Amino acid sequence: MLAEWFPARNLLIATDRGLHEAGFLEAAKASLHANGFKVTMFDAVVAAPPEQVVLDCTELARAEEMDVVLCLVGGSSMDVAKLMAVLAIGGQALDGLYGIGKVRGKRLPLVQVPTTAGTGSEVTNITILTTGGETKMGVVADQLYADRVLLDAERTLGLWALHTAATGIDAMVHAIEAYTSRYKKNPLSDMAAREALRLLSANLVRACENGRDRAAGEAMLLGAMLVGQAFANAPLAAVHAFADPLGGRCHIPHGLSNALMLEPVLRFNMQAAALLYAELSSLVGAPPGANGFVARLMSLMDASGAPRRLRDAGIPEGLLPQLAQDAMLQARLLSNNPVSVSETDALKLYRSAY
Repeated sequence: MLAEWFPARNLLIATDRGLHEAGFLEAAKASLHANGFKVTMFDAVVAAPPEQVVLDCTELARAEEMDVVLCLVGGSSMDVAKLMAVLAIGGQALDGLYGIGKVRGKRLPLVQVPTTAGTGSEVTNITILTTGGETKMGVVADQLYADRVLLDAERTLGLWALHTAATGIDAMVHAIEAYTSRYKKNPLSDMAAREALRLLSANLVRACENGRDRAAGEAMLLGAMLVGQAFANAPLAAVHAFADPLGGRCHIPHGLSNALMLEPVLRFNMQAAALLYAELSSLVGAPPGANGFVARLMSLMDASGAPRRLRDAGIPEGLLPQLAQDAMLQARLLSNNPVSVSETDALKLYRSAY
């Protein structure tokens, strides 16, 4: 399909080394070569990617005169691919792009092919990077929307159960936060979030228990894509604000960090979001009411095998005050939360998660 969409033939694949070395990309590379593409690999993407990864990828794209960017893997690689596609042919510096609507001009053609059902980044205009070693910052711009997205469940099959669990719960967090977002919540985002949550909750445990279950993989992949559309229109909130410092300081994968912070934030938001949680309860197979909704989500997490406590992920207790300070820097996310959050609240939430 890429050969029909793009006349250019110098293609860069952005991915991570583990996926590359495990051989997951060999069939895709062979197909591209057979269709006349010259393929250059950039496989240095890591979780919570630092700025240098984007700059290194950009340097390679310029040196090899890349014409098309293809991302094969999860959200971190998609984040790198989006910004590299902008920087490779533009005159802007990376540090001038942070914020909303600061990207100018065009970018290289961009195709996103997710290999995990989690972030929904393939259909969003948002990129998150780790800056200064420990802080996460975002770029939001229409130029970050991909030209094409391919959802192929075959690419998601055979992943480790813990990886499937963490990314699937991450997608569920996206759906919940979009549905309860203080600002920009709307009927279209609600519709996408509700259908995504229905698909994800019904198939998460199946996908974790049998990594070759194609029907479950297809449902998870579709659900993750729908939540990307939901939170691109109704932005995320406190779960992500608390998860980002875990990624920036402790290098916890994004999906896992969201899973670890989900229950404390759900219960903290109950005072304002109880009616909305109750509206979602039947979609996840829970008894009516907000408490039933939260209990059902926790039972799904337990059944998936995902860690539930910060201590289980190796987070030192002494770091919690610093994490609380870092979370307060995520004003873009905290402003969308149904309940206002102070630094004192943040520390209590981290301690509750510990």
